[in-house]
Amino acid sequence: MTALKNDRFLRALLRESVDTTPIWMMRQAGRYLPEYRETRAKAGDFLSLCRNTEFACEVTLQPLRRYDLDAAILFSDILTVPDALGLGLYFETGEGPKFKKTIRTEKDIQDLPKINAQTDLDYVMNAVTAIRSALGGSVPLIGFSGSPWTLATYMIEGGSSKDYRYTKEMLYKTPELLHTLLDHLADAVIDYLNAQVEAGAQAIQIFDSWGGALAHREYIDFSLNYMQKIVNGLIREKDGRRIPVILFTKGGGQWLDVMLDTGADAFGLDWTTRLDEARKLVNGRAALQGNLDPATLYGSTQTIERAVKLMLDDAYANGEKTGYVANLGHGITQWVNPDMPKIFVDTVHEYSAKYL
Repeated sequence: MTALKNDRFLRALLRESVDTTPIWMMRQAGRYLPEYRETRAKAGDFLSLCRNTEFACEVTLQPLRRYDLDAAILFSDILTVPDALGLGLYFETGEGPKFKKTIRTEKDIQDLPKINAQTDLDYVMNAVTAIRSALGGSVPLIGFSGSPWTLATYMIEGGSSKDYRYTKEMLYKTPELLHTLLDHLADAVIDYLNAQVEAGAQAIQIFDSWGGALAHREYIDFSLNYMQKIVNGLIREKDGRRIPVILFTKGGGQWLDVMLDTGADAFGLDWTTRLDEARKLVNGRAALQGNLDPATLYGSTQTIERAVKLMLDDAYANGEKTGYVANLGHGITQWVNPDMPKIFVDTVHEYSAKYL
């Protein structure tokens, strides 16, 4: 494999010295970019875009041509695993992802197949390999998956949800069924992420997008414990380098103390968590990532610069020299002016130099 020209992202995740703060953006390949919209139109629809190696590679690289980012992230979707389990993923305009089949009974769970990611999700692995080759060692490639809890909510609800009615009914009425489903999904995610590593992913992020919807004990029992199982089952070294693992629970900053026990290398934070207090709590035991409010990018140049500088002041308030990756607190939105992320990226690199 080609040697990395810019490895500051990986170094920061492992709390090694860096020359400037690394930065990437969740959902950095997306609808806010006109070139993405053009490629998606050529593909015909979102799933066709994901399943076409050439297109998936192209949209992954698009933000790196515009911005001085320190990592690429595989272009795919967190719901590829449930789709491979036979639930029939589809997208309706303006309504987001939906499934033709839901999982709500013991028989539904028993009937779920065991997937082989190398074959059942071969289009994802083809994309990883193609992207890694196209990057030419310029920056690392991040692979990812949804967390078992987040995947389960989509599978049980049949799509997005605001109240998780059916999922929480299963959780409180028949918790053993939900545990069975989550265990099945954890095994599938381990296989899926390890296949991505074998295909060329150099870091892994687990998106626990809906973990923050859980109560404290339930978060540990029904989300964190299954992410712990995944971390334990992942390939952690490849080609002589550590494969860092990032856990991101949206709305989960209050659980950092228990998250540390998972052995993950880094934890993502959303904008509701104080970064300086989080750094103090973690105390060098793991790296942190985040946590700019994505809506900040709707603002003026001056507004963005000020918010980024305050975030960096918080990140380095306790005297740390590394162990921090700048990012948004969630995915960039489709309404952002594509000129504004450059201000975010450049300010991170320029301003953070004074701390490093």
